[in-house]
Amino acid sequence: MSTPTRPGGRKPSVRPARTTEPGRPAGPPAGTGRGPAATSAAAKAHTVKAVGTTAAPRTPEPERQPPEGLRARLRRGWVFLEGSDRTPSGSSYYLILGSALALTAIGLMMVLSASSVEAISEGKDTFDLFLKQAVWAGAGLVLMLVLSRLGPRAYKALAWPSLAIAVVLLILVLVIGVEINGNKNWIQIGSQTFQPSEPTKLALALWFAAVLERKKALIRDWKHAMIPALPFGGLPIGLVLIGGDLGTGLVLMMIAGAALFFAGAPMKLFSLAGLAALAGSLVMVATSSNRGGRISAWLGLNCDDGADLCLQSDNGLFAMASGGWFGVGIGQSRQKWNWIPEAHNDFIFAIIGEEFGLLGTLVVILLFGILAVATIRVALRYTDPFVRILMGSILVWLIGQAFVNIGMVTGLLPVIGVPLPFISYGGSALTFTLAAVGVLLSFARKTPHAPVAGSPAPSATSRRDPARP
Repeated sequence: MSTPTRPGGRKPSVRPARTTEPGRPAGPPAGTGRGPAATSAAAKAHTVKAVGTTAAPRTPEPERQPPEGLRARLRRGWVFLEGSDRTPSGSSYYLILGSALALTAIGLMMVLSASSVEAISEGKDTFDLFLKQAVWAGAGLVLMLVLSRLGPRAYKALAWPSLAIAVVLLILVLVIGVEINGNKNWIQIGSQTFQPSEPTKLALALWFAAVLERKKALIRDWKHAMIPALPFGGLPIGLVLIGGDLGTGLVLMMIAGAALFFAGAPMKLFSLAGLAALAGSLVMVATSSNRGGRISAWLGLNCDDGADLCLQSDNGLFAMASGGWFGVGIGQSRQKWNWIPEAHNDFIFAIIGEEFGLLGTLVVILLFGILAVATIRVALRYTDPFVRILMGSILVWLIGQAFVNIGMVTGLLPVIGVPLPFISYGGSALTFTLAAVGVLLSFARKTPHAPVAGSPAPSATSRRDPARP
């Protein structure tokens, strides 16, 4: 077949098709002399199929989603435990963890130092109480690790069951419990004793945070504050007081008061509660010779006959005075040779002062201060009232109990049998103190984004990479 020719016998020139880069529209052929207007007109001509009709956009078919596998279900459950709106935290996490571990290590060392002499005098193994405390410390560290992986929603789900279990245990104490030094606050399990009032502290903090968070603005009405607090929150406190443990009852009252304070309860409620607590404490002191004798010893009214109640507090002061600035050396305490009753428990701070001096006691106080400051830093990053109430309650529990113990050792407060957190001998107390630290770590490990002043919260699209389409 012959190629048609133009007039004049010349064949038409055939130009090769022009290639373009992927994703760019083809431009006008070279040498045609067409401008942008001609190009746009040609592009419009290709989009119009007929007069008055345009090409309808195609709706993409929905992609088939594969069935949810085991990994996806586990990830969804992990989000429930951790919380998905939090980001990794900074130094506060390590400050809380480091101070708690340092205090625990100091406690194990001092329990060994303070209890070895009494164990030898009683014909027991030198490491008996130390090994028991170390086992409880290991259990507390495991529980701390587990609780540090949970999130706010998981803690809310545990609030009511934990309070119910605590109440059942406290009732068992009154039925089958063991009485020690006038307080019925222990359950004998073989050769070990368990103190249910220690897990009650954590359970009460969880319950108050969950209930008061749901009240929100209604908490400013004293009736709404009293309705959940008095019947349910006051039940474990009453059971502990029935057992005769006034010191632990006061710590539980501090936890309840802290929860109401951080929830925003009216101040007049605290005035009425304080008066009621004072009246109840006076009644308990008047009805117990042991508690009455402790108050009299604190006031110096029965110290002329060398009674044991005065002997404990006086020798505690002697121990701290003999320690001086730098102490007499680890293991070299003289007052622990049966001069101070419960030297490894309530008065272990006096042994620290004697063996490590004033500097050693200041180190312990500094570690509690670091724990408090780091906890406050984390709590201030949250706007969730549940987190703030729970962290505030645990903070008042740990720091308030430490203040009471140090106050009674130094003579500022009467001796009411409150141990020093992390340090005093007591397995259940150490375990659930570390568990409370695990709750603090769960909020410190991942904290919300710190909002920048004057800037809106970042949206989902603003967090995308600007280089991606």
